[in-house]
Amino acid sequence: MAKKQYVHAVPNFSNGKDKEVIEAVVDEIRKAKGVKLIGYFPDADFNRTVIECLGEPEPLKKALLNMAGKAYELIDMEKQKGKHPRIGAQDTIPVFPLRNISLEECTELAEEIGKEIWERYQVPVYFSGENARTPERKELAYIRKGQYEGLKEVAHTPERRPDLGPAKLHPTAGATIVSAATHNLVAVNMILNTTDMEIGKRIAKMMRGPSGGFSTIRAVAFKPDGYDNVAVSMNMFDTVNTPIYRVFQVVENEAKRYGLTIIGTQICGTLPQDALLNCAEYFLRIVDFDRNQILENNILALDEEE
Repeated sequence: MAKKQYVHAVPNFSNGKDKEVIEAVVDEIRKAKGVKLIGYFPDADFNRTVIECLGEPEPLKKALLNMAGKAYELIDMEKQKGKHPRIGAQDTIPVFPLRNISLEECTELAEEIGKEIWERYQVPVYFSGENARTPERKELAYIRKGQYEGLKEVAHTPERRPDLGPAKLHPTAGATIVSAATHNLVAVNMILNTTDMEIGKRIAKMMRGPSGGFSTIRAVAFKPDGYDNVAVSMNMFDTVNTPIYRVFQVVENEAKRYGLTIIGTQICGTLPQDALLNCAEYFLRIVDFDRNQILENNILALDEEE
């Protein structure tokens, strides 16, 4: 019997304020057979919602296309405002190999999703990540430069035109970025025992790649919901070569400079099991450890044999 394939997807759409709109878009994932909705995370300040889900390739593709269609129907980019960079109602659809599927197969899946978005909805598509047509377009920031309003003015130029569709944006839906990559980023907030935002900003600046920190990290300072304390909030794009424990130690060391400590660490969304196991192995100084010593991993092995 062929092993089931599973794909991880973390799409985001440009509404984080209107509960009815949010629920209608998310419901296209929630009700899909063969797809599991892991969670969804509206942010009113950013005015966007991130969805996290997984499923077999074909059911997941169908659900993502229906989700995008609902976002195009309900969100008008001419009226949408928010702090988070965006170019479309369904802003991004990234997919990642999760189990028994290769990056190459996910890249093909992303191509299919992009093609069907254009053919079904007439919404232009930009390909990023492994699907990028140029090196610059591997980065979301390059595609989103100027955001919806700015991109609308330059989408006719060779450098900025969509990869699928005409050299302009959809009048209300904008455009959608579709991509495949090895894995999703890991979002981590390290909460400090201070309310001083300036200290948080200094540490965040020191951590992020463009200002001299880790090349695989982007960081900002903010106050998480329910906290008066400042957190150093980081998107970690490679927890293998830049493990969480190393980042924790650097933030902790920088905080000591100001007489501060880390009082807690939040993991936002999902992360690979190995990202936490690496921390346990490091801080507990575990030796001669085998992943099969984790009981639940043996259950997964039984599933593979079915």
